[in-house]
Amino acid sequence: MAAVATKLKKATFKHIESELYSYHDTLKEINRLRKDIMFTNENDDENTGGGRNNLPSSPTERIATRLATHKRLNQLEDVTHAIQKVFTGLPEDYQKLVRLKYWTRPQTLTWEGIAESLHVNRATAMRWRDTVIYAVADVLGWR
Repeated sequence: MAAVATKLKKATFKHIESELYSYHDTLKEINRLRKDIMFTNENDDENTGGGRNNLPSSPTERIATRLATHKRLNQLEDVTHAIQKVFTGLPEDYQKLVRLKYWTRPQTLTWEGIAESLHVNRATAMRWRDTVIYAVADVLGWR
């Protein structure tokens, strides 16, 4: 994996780590939002003065438009797609690190314990973590 030339801001690094920790909860949130958008019979017509509105007339088209233009849903999907893309492209040891560090609940292992499970030293495990975080940042275009 290639190293990214620019150093991430500390807040961005922490934010990506937070997104990794909450990845599975985010997938549930995406499903909930999609269901809300698809099955809530919102009256999107704010055109109370008459005349034609610019929304599609077909209910399916209206739902598709709402799904495509929902900012929170789009942002959550961008983050989860980036994590999934990076995760599937990682070597097996790096995937195991992500599963152990971010996706195991309750978290009982320290960095030393995670490194021992991976048969590497702590510094190597931390380097692998940095590689994963930087790769996600790169896919998202974050700095």
